[in-house]
Amino acid sequence: MLPMKNSRHPVHTPAGASLTELMLDIFRANGALLAEGDRLVAPLGLTSARWQVLGSVALADHPLPVAHLARVMGLSRQAVQRVVNDLESEGLVAFEPNPHHKRAHLVVLTRKGEHVYQTVSDLEAPWANRLADGLTAADIDTARRVLSRLVGRLQADS
Repeated sequence: MLPMKNSRHPVHTPAGASLTELMLDIFRANGALLAEGDRLVAPLGLTSARWQVLGSVALADHPLPVAHLARVMGLSRQAVQRVVNDLESEGLVAFEPNPHHKRAHLVVLTRKGEHVYQTVSDLEAPWANRLADGLTAADIDTARRVLSRLVGRLQADS
């Protein structure tokens, strides 16, 4: 719901009002994606958070320390560290020495982690295809560009 127009509250521009509605839609979409993601990967002993971190490790061009993974993901280092520690205790990731920093070890997938990530990928593709049914790639690309610009502005403001 948008703020009421009166002398005590600023009034949204049309774009500001639309953005507020979009932000609420993003919050709802995030909740729904996390819930569905949890259901999708639960049989593998994962949560959406573990899946997200596992994917970030798997998709990185080279091994990264937790702080860099967190930056790429837009999350706090502490939150990512907790998940990485959980993944390490499950044998899905391991820590390797970092030649550039004594204390910031690099996070790498183990063989078990690679297998679990591949299994998740095999589940994710058909799920994403079902979600995308009826949408065009162009519409999805437009949404991605808008979200990317918003993220850039938010990060510039922080």
